[in-house]
Amino acid sequence: MFGFFKKAFKLVAPVDGKVIDLSKVPDEVFSQRLVGDGVAIDSTGDTIVAPADGVLKMIFKTNHAFALVLENRAEILVHIGLDTVALNGYGFERIAEEGKRVKKGEPIIRINRQAIEEKGCSLITPVLITNMEIIDELNFSIDKDVRAGADEVVTYKTK
Repeated sequence: MFGFFKKAFKLVAPVDGKVIDLSKVPDEVFSQRLVGDGVAIDSTGDTIVAPADGVLKMIFKTNHAFALVLENRAEILVHIGLDTVALNGYGFERIAEEGKRVKKGEPIIRINRQAIEEKGCSLITPVLITNMEIIDELNFSIDKDVRAGADEVVTYKTK
């Protein structure tokens, strides 16, 4: 009833590019929202940053994805590219340390775009809230060109 008193939180772009609706991502795991809800970035940048302040809970062994837990309990997954797990780390350089507290805009992974694209992988990057059961309201900034660490891509309220 008093939802308008709830604080709105935001996620910023983890990478430069254009925001696209998840339903447009050519991978059913993401387009069907099986892992969580959010947006994807058709990326143009090569540095992937934290989309919010939080604890870097996990960086996948292959460096193609990472998970953050925020103070408001939101769990965020940034998945760099599609089918990039098959590269087994090729083209990905870990910058941040797992388990550390990171600030919005802090670099986490650097990619070699050319090497990844030469292997035939898309660099569309989903940015998801994976524990949707705590989310009360969710809004997206679709079809906008965004800069990593600066431009808002998702706003949400928790229950």
